[in-house]
Amino acid sequence: MEIKGEIMNISSIIVKARQENIDDVKKSLEETGICDIFFTDKEKGIIIVTIEGKTVEEEIEKVRILEGLPKVISADMHMSYCEEELEEMMKDIDKNGSLQEINSNKPIEEINYYGSLKGKY
Repeated sequence: MEIKGEIMNISSIIVKARQENIDDVKKSLEETGICDIFFTDKEKGIIIVTIEGKTVEEEIEKVRILEGLPKVISADMHMSYCEEELEEMMKDIDKNGSLQEINSNKPIEEINYYGSLKGKY
């Protein structure tokens, strides 16, 4: 993600709390101003949020803040995305022509998949 010329990291965080505390935890999360809430499952005691940061360290600090909120059982980073890393990976993938071949009109039966585009799919 890029904001005003700056490359940003974005990560999803799974916040867990007891069912009876979900509303209080959700309110606390909103009040921090450091995350966006995308999903709440009161029955499972799960709230999924995203955080952003210029560095991984900044994101980790935000996760620590979320972990320290009252009634939060845990706050775990589930997925992280960094545009700069993706661009580097895309350059590596393009070197071996994998994307061009996959994006061709080749019938799916003729494409061998080995679990990774980087390793020539």
